[in-house]
Amino acid sequence: MGVNESMERQGLVRPRDGRVLAGVCAGLGRRFGLDPWAARLIFVLGLMLIPGSQLLVYPILWVLMPNERVPSTWTPAA
Repeated sequence: MGVNESMERQGLVRPRDGRVLAGVCAGLGRRFGLDPWAARLIFVLGLMLIPGSQLLVYPILWVLMPNERVPSTWTPAA
């Protein structure tokens, strides 16, 4: 099992709606029951405490967090 599947199983996915850049903070907010803007604010404040981490954490999460799956609405023709 890969990292993407593990994150998806835990509910860490980037939503299709409500994204600002890549949906990382919106996905983190959804997972932990926060408003997306509150999650963004906490993320930015947390990154200010660790110098240089802004350049590493967000892109790594962008790559590792899978996109939210959209339920298929396709039905076979009769």
